[in-house]
Amino acid sequence: MEKIKVMLVDDQPLFAQSLRTFLENYATDIVVVGLAENGSKAVELALDLAKSAAPDNPESGAPDVVLMDVHMPIMNGVEATRRLRSYLPETKIIMLSTYDEDDYVRDALKEGASGYLLKDISPTELIAAIRALRGGVMQISPQIAAKLVHQLYDDSKPKAEAISKKFEWFNTLTKREREIFTLIATGLDNEGIARKLNIAEQTVRNHVSIIYSKLGVKDRFEIIQLANEIRYH
Repeated sequence: MEKIKVMLVDDQPLFAQSLRTFLENYATDIVVVGLAENGSKAVELALDLAKSAAPDNPESGAPDVVLMDVHMPIMNGVEATRRLRSYLPETKIIMLSTYDEDDYVRDALKEGASGYLLKDISPTELIAAIRALRGGVMQISPQIAAKLVHQLYDDSKPKAEAISKKFEWFNTLTKREREIFTLIATGLDNEGIARKLNIAEQTVRNHVSIIYSKLGVKDRFEIIQLANEIRYH
């Protein structure tokens, strides 16, 4: 089994080392390929790893997933994310932070982060998140997802009119499609959405296909981006 190459970026060495130890001891399909204490070092290390790729060593090369802190000296996680996504577009980045403020979430996702998790997540949940992200499922902490759901489900007339006026594409979605759009934006896969709405998974797939077609998007990441445009408008 090909291992998921993970890089840890955090200005607290004890936290990073502890996380590394846990991942290496309890996730046989994950290998930690490097640690960096700030965004600048993270960009430098990731590029060095990419240059060192060797065909006969599957654990070499650019990291598949970067767990990135937000607040760090020299270069913060948001700027590091912007640069890494520019240089290594195939590398997925999860912000792992103590902060759930809207500005941090908005900026991180805008710069290409594939998820935003809070540090109070359990280690086993983090391992599941890394695996899910590798499979293409966005990762958003429940607390942050709840804020997104609340804002997108706000049916008050002023809120609805404001969204409809600024985001005409939102008007093309039916009520059910808006529900599914929102649940996609919180990181749920088709199976999770089906359970949440108590409908068949095939029905969800059909709705997702229609949503993609109506909005002209190709994947869940673009749904996340559109959802955040509404949330922070």
